[in-house]
Amino acid sequence: MPDQSLPKAPTPEVTPGEREAASAHEGISRRRLLGTAGATGLVLGTAGAAVGYAAAPSEAAAPLTSLGTDRAMFHGKHQPGITDGLQARGHVVAFDLAAGAGRKEAAALLRRWSETARRLMAGEPSPHDDTDVARDAGPSSLTITFGFGHSFFARTGLEKQRPTALDPLPEFSSDHLDKNRSNGDLWVQIGANDALVAFHALRAIQKDTGRAATVRWQMNGFNRSPGATSHPMTARNLMGQIDGTRNPKPSEADFGQRIFVPETGEPAWMANGSYAVVRRIRMLLDDWEKLSGKAQEDVIGRRKSDGAALSGGTETTAMDLEKTDAQGNLVVPINAHARITRPDQNGGAAMLRRPFSFHDGIDTDGVPDAGLLFICWQADPLRGFVPVQRKLDRGDALSQFIRHESSGLFAVPGGAAEGEYVGQKLLEG
Repeated sequence: MPDQSLPKAPTPEVTPGEREAASAHEGISRRRLLGTAGATGLVLGTAGAAVGYAAAPSEAAAPLTSLGTDRAMFHGKHQPGITDGLQARGHVVAFDLAAGAGRKEAAALLRRWSETARRLMAGEPSPHDDTDVARDAGPSSLTITFGFGHSFFARTGLEKQRPTALDPLPEFSSDHLDKNRSNGDLWVQIGANDALVAFHALRAIQKDTGRAATVRWQMNGFNRSPGATSHPMTARNLMGQIDGTRNPKPSEADFGQRIFVPETGEPAWMANGSYAVVRRIRMLLDDWEKLSGKAQEDVIGRRKSDGAALSGGTETTAMDLEKTDAQGNLVVPINAHARITRPDQNGGAAMLRRPFSFHDGIDTDGVPDAGLLFICWQADPLRGFVPVQRKLDRGDALSQFIRHESSGLFAVPGGAAEGEYVGQKLLEG
């Protein structure tokens, strides 16, 4: 049967002659019949059955769906995977350079990675030993993004080029961090709207490392697939809440200065780059789901149905922080998550949140190991992530329902120009 998550092609009229020709192919197997019916677009619903005919060898193949043809560009001012829309599948992986590997090996690795990313994002096979996993698919909005961790600079003798913004994050009371799943010399983010395309990229990047680096940790995530809702809307997280309402928009005048390092910024190799904070945040879903819908809304400060602030309006209506109910109580509780995280409550601190949800099975005690692969982007984490997280640490109602289990901070340089690789200005400067 056709994938119900994709738009159906209009059903063309079939003449009696065509119907007779189709029935004459008695030797066609059901598998071939159903497969070619989907390829030609001639799928007729008849009491729940599918009827079609095999495409002649001379007929042109049907085009990919829009889901597969969507393409992000590798070369550009900024790296891909920062301002692109949320993708349905994601992988984040950190590597440590191998013993004895230094600046030379790192440069060769980033050169290989960049060429692989460029090809895969164009829907082409990897440059060597392609696995054919994504052979039948288009680019599917694939993005591959590269970053450097704090430890990378000592390993490569580039300590003088390490940005001060990459200093380790402070400790927070909600942290229960697993050091084996935190930080790393190198970081790669992969996103795509097709699971096989995303996995194919992950495997290609891993194979490209050769003996230069080893995997430190790797995590998998997902979002709602494009087209799964009747109209475009802000994503929901695993708590059922609309998540990302107040994200900075590229159309805003100060978006660039909030999210990206300026061209005249320091160090020079980070021009047009950004800093990614990556956190695995476990959601204590069993505890959360015991709350009533009203209690959940009070914790967040927004309606669960449409994401609107409890003070009224729509999802995008400005929150009225002073509005009270008939008893004089604040409509948006003083410790509501949405109130505390507002930029105007944090000295203008803002970050672009671009997360994936995760579910890694059920623990032995029957509790889901699920939550948010939190990824946020900012020009300076000390002015973006840190002040907001410190304030959340002091009184966020959501804190008792989440647990930060791993953490990383990575410097993500600007995009590579044609003929260049990511990080070239650092590694060859």
